[in-house]
Amino acid sequence: MASLLINLIFLFSFYPAIAVTGNEIGANVLQTYIVRVQKPEQGTFSTEKDLERWYHSFLPATVSKSPADDHHQSRILYCYKNVMSGFAARLTAEEVKAMETKKGFISAHVETYLGTHTTNSPKFLGLNQNSGLWKDSNLGKGVIIGVIDSGVKPDHPSFSDEGMPPPPAKWKGKCELEGATCNNKVIGVRNFLSSIGEPAVDDMGHGTHTASTAAGNFVSGANTFGLANGTAVGMAPLAHLAIYKTGNGKHQEGFQSRIAAAIEAAVQDGVDVISISYGSPPLAFYDDPIASAAFTAVRNGIFVSCAAGNKGPDPSSSTNGAPWILTVGASTTDRSIVASAQLGNHATYDVEILFMLVNFTSMQLPLVYPGGRNSSAAFCLPGSLNNIDVKGKVVVCERDGNMRRNETEYYVKEAGGAAMILISDKFDAYSAILETHVLPAVQVGYATGESIKAYINSTPSPTVAILLRTGNKKSAPEVASLSARGPNKVSPGILKPDIIGPGVSILAAWPSSQENITKTKATFEIADGTSMSCPHLSGIAALLKSTHPDWSPAAIKSAIMTTADIVNLEGKPIINNYNLLPADLFAVGAGHVNPSKTNDPGLIYDIQPDDYVPYLCGLNYTDQQVQTIVDHDVQCSKVPSIAEAELNYPSFSIKLGSSPQTYNRTITNVGEANSSYTHQIVAPEGVEISVQPNEISFTERNQKVTYSITFTRSQKTSASYAQGYLSWVSTQHTVRSPIAVSFE
Repeated sequence: MASLLINLIFLFSFYPAIAVTGNEIGANVLQTYIVRVQKPEQGTFSTEKDLERWYHSFLPATVSKSPADDHHQSRILYCYKNVMSGFAARLTAEEVKAMETKKGFISAHVETYLGTHTTNSPKFLGLNQNSGLWKDSNLGKGVIIGVIDSGVKPDHPSFSDEGMPPPPAKWKGKCELEGATCNNKVIGVRNFLSSIGEPAVDDMGHGTHTASTAAGNFVSGANTFGLANGTAVGMAPLAHLAIYKTGNGKHQEGFQSRIAAAIEAAVQDGVDVISISYGSPPLAFYDDPIASAAFTAVRNGIFVSCAAGNKGPDPSSSTNGAPWILTVGASTTDRSIVASAQLGNHATYDVEILFMLVNFTSMQLPLVYPGGRNSSAAFCLPGSLNNIDVKGKVVVCERDGNMRRNETEYYVKEAGGAAMILISDKFDAYSAILETHVLPAVQVGYATGESIKAYINSTPSPTVAILLRTGNKKSAPEVASLSARGPNKVSPGILKPDIIGPGVSILAAWPSSQENITKTKATFEIADGTSMSCPHLSGIAALLKSTHPDWSPAAIKSAIMTTADIVNLEGKPIINNYNLLPADLFAVGAGHVNPSKTNDPGLIYDIQPDDYVPYLCGLNYTDQQVQTIVDHDVQCSKVPSIAEAELNYPSFSIKLGSSPQTYNRTITNVGEANSSYTHQIVAPEGVEISVQPNEISFTERNQKVTYSITFTRSQKTSASYAQGYLSWVSTQHTVRSPIAVSFE
């Protein structure tokens, strides 16, 4: 059992991303480097082999081998042709230093490991099969979503191709499955772990879960061990899936390079949307292969959605901060799979279920808090319960941030405990992530935990009954505590995350590879994280791609952001689920996605790929650094660079001092041909806002109008931050942009 536990902990641990340099671990140690070189002139190389030979020419003579040499495995792992000019290779720091003198060499850096950051979601989001966006988009029919993750379980019922048309003619992908075949739902599988003997089939669960969330087919009777029963379906049920396996939770080596290679393959294969539930440390965009690869995808008309990361609620923890990426945070839905803990004194508390059997006894059981004996027993650490009588009792444990919840369960079960109540720390809400549980377990907040401990100390025979129920939370959506927050470290003038979407208690497909305490295998599993919210938005983007095939990725992003909800089901401001206080814009971005409104936003803020060049030059990047992102020659001295806040983005994030600041935005009419809008302002505290003109009018669709907005500090405040909104309102539309102001 102990070895099983260790494997489970390792399998489902989302590793922190750590960047290292060659000097830190030895100049002669082989590491995976991503090497950038100048793009050769068009027509220089007539074949891919020619390009590969040219990349090989950058390697030092001691390691350079022809790709045709079958007797020596090349150090080069991937040759990039579309998403960047360069390659990934196994090199030492000394070998990289030798390459720096070669003509055309730009840079090389050690790759970073990227951490992986349903039955109820469609109903909660207002998606109905015979009306609204689902009907208008024909459930995403004909759109291809590329999911870059841990592979897929292709024979899972969520990936049935019943009712699915064949792939569109533009599809050029491959099916690299062994012992299984692709179908009209999963139309392609590419395996970037094949070189180490890893099969393309998902044995982790993460990729199967995210793929089915984006575009799983209808499966009735879905549940996990009796919980969350209903019909499981993805956001775009008739969209095709192209799967790119880049990780499995075990092989960190080569990770960043594999994801860049997967994006390149997705571009070549002809996908419409790319979904990436991975995050990296904040890196300058020219040092971030994912950001530059995503730019190439966007330049090819492909929408890219990425997880914001699970490092919340810490400020500036959000990842994937490039403005051409939709960065997605996590929220709760209105379904709360909860239980009540009824103490022997009749006090009753709502608790969140980590795992519970539907037939678990509702009788009062003995309750024990071992922390009174020693500090390690408070956290139920290994061996700490050996001399404490917990057999047949419900054991109260405090959360140890260094130990996963199912690990704590194991030590309670090993000591004979019947169930566990886990107490969160002050800043940790309910944020269990992809854990296979071994014991009935619930989690309570810090204050509730203190009350339970006080009751235990007040009586010689404390007891508790855990009563299972499913509730509807009127305060939904709430921002998950794990959801990463802004400000954006790499580009503070771009508000991140962009949007929040369902990412807590999400039921989706599971590869049936893990047994729970029932000794049965789950085909669906509940999981939390921005990894779950990202594919929700990817699927919604696919629906919009179906209804508006002429819209650019930026137009789709704008439609999602400017129609987002900023209040919950009760009509009150969206709150954080760890402190129940209103969430700020660095937590919610533009707000919570509302798919039913996205299809008809009225106005959009559009951005063409070349529009990012003045923005990148405005970040004071060198010509070469900008070129590594946009993949063509750039001379910033000849480009009218702009401030970050001048980019035609659907939100505002500015740093305001004593001088007024004026920015321009251009909006495009995608609503009624003859329409007029007036602006409405909710000014941030201490800030005066003026907009010119006061009213804008259109006489045709796709007509563009530019307005200016001026921010002036009206009074000194003790606050370092304030927020507000600018809305353009017509008789039929409200086009809302959030405004985040930091004071200098």
